[in-house]
Amino acid sequence: MNRLRAYRYRAPWWLRNPHAQTIWGRVFKRKRGVETREEVLATPDGDAIELHHLDGEAHSPRVLLLHGLEGSRDSHYVDGFFAEAASRRWGASLLVFRGCGSAPNSAARFYHSGETSDLDHVHAHLSTRWPRTTWFVAGVSLGGNVLLKWLGERGGASTVRAAAAVSVPFDLEAGSRHISRGFARVYDRNFVQSLRRKALAKLERQPGIFDAARARAARTIFEFDEAVTAPVHGFSSAVDYYARSSAIGFLDRIRVPTLLLSSRDDPFLPDAVLEAVRRRAQSNTALELEFRDTGGHVGFVAGSPLRPFYYAEWRVFRFFEDVMERAG
Repeated sequence: MNRLRAYRYRAPWWLRNPHAQTIWGRVFKRKRGVETREEVLATPDGDAIELHHLDGEAHSPRVLLLHGLEGSRDSHYVDGFFAEAASRRWGASLLVFRGCGSAPNSAARFYHSGETSDLDHVHAHLSTRWPRTTWFVAGVSLGGNVLLKWLGERGGASTVRAAAAVSVPFDLEAGSRHISRGFARVYDRNFVQSLRRKALAKLERQPGIFDAARARAARTIFEFDEAVTAPVHGFSSAVDYYARSSAIGFLDRIRVPTLLLSSRDDPFLPDAVLEAVRRRAQSNTALELEFRDTGGHVGFVAGSPLRPFYYAEWRVFRFFEDVMERAG
């Protein structure tokens, strides 16, 4: 189904629940087995970033991928994006955020939703390596927030042809509070357990960068960001971090054609945020909004249980193809 020219997403009868949509890919999605090669790229601050590359045909378009919170090369949607690129014989590269790779990073910092310097560094490095390539960038969830902030910071000064952001938590404070309620608390606790484990391991190697007792007491993402993310990265509080890093504040400065694909039933974000995004985006013709009624968080599963179709990954690449076709 990769070669479809058009498809309008609708949730199938067997997967209409937003939590089922959110969980399906993680539990049931079959890996496509696309082989990639790993690279470790040095950073200006003496740390390192893990990259994974798929080489397409010579001078074919190339997509730089950004994963979500606690994602990695093993994330189901990352595998899907690589498969979409491979089916077109495009190249693709995954930026693995610091601390999410196969080894802990060495600097006294982590990654977060507003950290764009690593993306800037990686894109500059890869653009030099493949100077004749048409570049696209795709970000998922946290990676989508990073991408949109980066595009807004750069404005029109970009060599990226187009971008796409899926299931973005546009308002980080609203999202962090929303995910701590109801069934969504399952996701919140899972993220916090993983983040806290990594943070405490780093604290053993680099004592004093945050308060261990506050980190151990954190039970929500908001509390973790208050205890760890904010002090480690120079923010006065979690609220300060969210205010300075949320993608919604950068949308009006984006000048690259950009697809925003989200679902109104996303359990990670209140629907009111998407309406705020729609209002902010009305005056920016570079933004193409596709907000579906159903789809969960990074779900958008269609088809049948035996032959599921993963709309988000296909839609991102179809958007990139459309942009190239419009440009001639």
